Amino acid sequence: MFCNDDQPMFNIGVIADLLKVHPETLRIWEKHKLVQPSRRNKQRLYSNNDVKRLQFIHYLINEKGLNIAGVQQIISMYPCWNTKNCNGGGNTGQGEPVNINKPCWKEQGTYCFIIEDKADHCSVCPHYNQGCQSKN
Repeated sequence: MFCNDDQPMFNIGVIADLLKVHPETLRIWEKHKLVQPSRRNKQRLYSNNDVKRLQFIHYLINEKGLNIAGVQQIISMYPCWNTKNCNGGGNTGQGEPVNINKPCWKEQGTYCFIIEDKADHCSVCPHYNQGCQSKN
């Protein structure tokens, strides 16, 4: 049987029950562009990957104490947030290099293989490098 993790299947009530949040909470997260469920006849339908994104958002808010702005900042560092067919992360026991400071949104207990950080952009910025060279 073929399983497409991006196929919209679950309505807002099912997801709200799963996450133990009010449906309005999901609407607020959508309003802030944290998740973008599909729509069919004006009804929100969530895919398995949407559920994983929502679980990660829920984790960041309830376990890490972030507000919506903080969650937006964190997910902006995940280039794969809206990418279909993201492979997810790895766990530290696999011997593969992972960023152990950044949990993967896709699978609990794993860490993101690739995290985009603003510091990474600065290190390759010609203005940054020019400033470093002039100090040496």
